[in-house]
Amino acid sequence: MHQRLHKYFQHFSNTLINQGLDPNYADILSIIINLFFLGAGLILLDRLLRKLIVEFFKAFTNKTKSTFDDYLILTNFPRYIAHIIPINILKYVLVIMLDASYPLILQWANKAINVYVIILVLKILRSILRTSRSFFETKEKFHDKPLQSYIQVTMLFLWSLAAFFIVLEIFDKEAGKLALQLGTTSAVLLLIFKDTIMGFVASIQVSINDIVRIGDWITFSKFGADGNVTEINLATVRVQNFDNTYTTIPTYSLIADSFQNWRGMQESDGRRIKRSIYIKQRSVRFLTAEDIEELKKIQLIAPYIEHREKDLERTNRLHNIDRSLLINGRNQTNLGIFRRYIDAFLHENPAINKDLFLMVRHLEPTPQGIPLEVFCFSKDKRWEIYEHVQADIFDHIIAAVPYFKLELFEELSGSDFPGKNPSAKA
Repeated sequence: MHQRLHKYFQHFSNTLINQGLDPNYADILSIIINLFFLGAGLILLDRLLRKLIVEFFKAFTNKTKSTFDDYLILTNFPRYIAHIIPINILKYVLVIMLDASYPLILQWANKAINVYVIILVLKILRSILRTSRSFFETKEKFHDKPLQSYIQVTMLFLWSLAAFFIVLEIFDKEAGKLALQLGTTSAVLLLIFKDTIMGFVASIQVSINDIVRIGDWITFSKFGADGNVTEINLATVRVQNFDNTYTTIPTYSLIADSFQNWRGMQESDGRRIKRSIYIKQRSVRFLTAEDIEELKKIQLIAPYIEHREKDLERTNRLHNIDRSLLINGRNQTNLGIFRRYIDAFLHENPAINKDLFLMVRHLEPTPQGIPLEVFCFSKDKRWEIYEHVQADIFDHIIAAVPYFKLELFEELSGSDFPGKNPSAKA
């Protein structure tokens, strides 16, 4: 085959010489004409092979259950594969056509072809990576994984490797010498590609340490982000806020700054409710016998009051306590009973998860009064339902306060002063 092609090119050149053309010009014209027809033939061959390979893939995918091969077609994998045969034919024919007369041109032509082959291999690998990403995105266990970030990290490494081999090919450098020369310019490269390198390192840390996943609800006050992560790339993380706007956060910020990830709450058995009401300190008092009898009408805490009253009576009699003053001995207070009432109310509430921590407590008194804090977890973690549950609890608590002869703190407004109520009749 090699000899036949060589004889053909030589015969074509001799034909031009026989027509009276200068031998030097005849060789050049012969090469140009043959390259033109060779290029046209290779383009037709490339399109034919592309069509055949695509049709083969389509026929193959129709017989398989996996969708991986379907995504290969979408990422142009067959098209890149079709280039392999024409490019090898071109390289083979150029050697025959140029080796004897134009070795320098052949050398640079081979360099160009080799560079193209490196880029072609890179495109094939990129197609496989994109196909893998699309395929794994259809699997439920990979929905929350930053596949795009993995792909970009891998592609950055492959592009760097390809650039290294392209430089080796063009300048005929040895790998060791080139690596040494690149080392001397590393400081400049680090400065130029600072953001890319930081994003690359951050992306690896985010992936390995599982800091953020796609679908996580995060709150990042610095960037005004409060919503679900929709995309994690090498340089940025995209968040869809709850008002349907989008916020783009630099990936590096996820490891450099502090933000809130609500994944733990979403994966837990409940969502925390932690809120306080403020009780006026002057409304707290000991309960008289009449008060006790009145509070026993509240069914939810009647058993507790009776049990507690018997226990206190027994203790006071044992120590001969003077009961003429309520401050003597042990006595119940309206705030203490109210705290027990809230605790019993939460235990009876079907929307509260009783298996998680539940507590009603006093906090340190403030100028606004005594904070009475509710700490528990709702069973339903959906935001809307959670807010309804929390609101229902505090609606009830606030409405129950007067039954215990307590008062809530609230700053005075104009209508709270005598004669200032606009709704009052003149």
